Amino acid sequence: MSSRPVVVVMGVAGTGKTTVGPLVAEALGVPYAEGDDFHPPANIAKMTAGIPLDDADRAPWLDAVGAWARGRGGRGGVVSCSALKRAYRDRLRAAAPGIVFLHLTGERQLIAGRMAARTGHFMTTRLLDSQFATLEPLQADEAGVVVDITPEAAVIAERAAAALRRL
Repeated sequence: MSSRPVVVVMGVAGTGKTTVGPLVAEALGVPYAEGDDFHPPANIAKMTAGIPLDDADRAPWLDAVGAWARGRGGRGGVVSCSALKRAYRDRLRAAAPGIVFLHLTGERQLIAGRMAARTGHFMTTRLLDSQFATLEPLQADEAGVVVDITPEAAVIAERAAAALRRL
């Protein structure tokens, strides 16, 4: 069997990483891991309080996501992780060479509306502006694809899986 990459579903909060990620994983026939599950409790407490994470907060989280990706050992997988800065994506690539990114992107108003409608999530719309301020979009020299989040989740996942298969 040929080696399959780990796909990191990235983007600002509210783009649908947790919704689209499992659908993409299913389409690709690989396991899915929820990136939020890798956050230490202190990070979740900060975000719940409306305090943006800084680079020091994100380091152990990124290392845990990278370790999961490395542990996949060519079997592939999909993991959600905002990976907002190029330096964060570089850190993930250093941990697990061959990682590819699926950047979910959309208009702020659409994302804010989706965030406001969801319940039970620690990330509030108060942090959306800080997410957009931090975001460094996927660059041309980074392995991955960019997919618009305007359609419904199944359509987004279908488009994403098709684009990822072409990489």
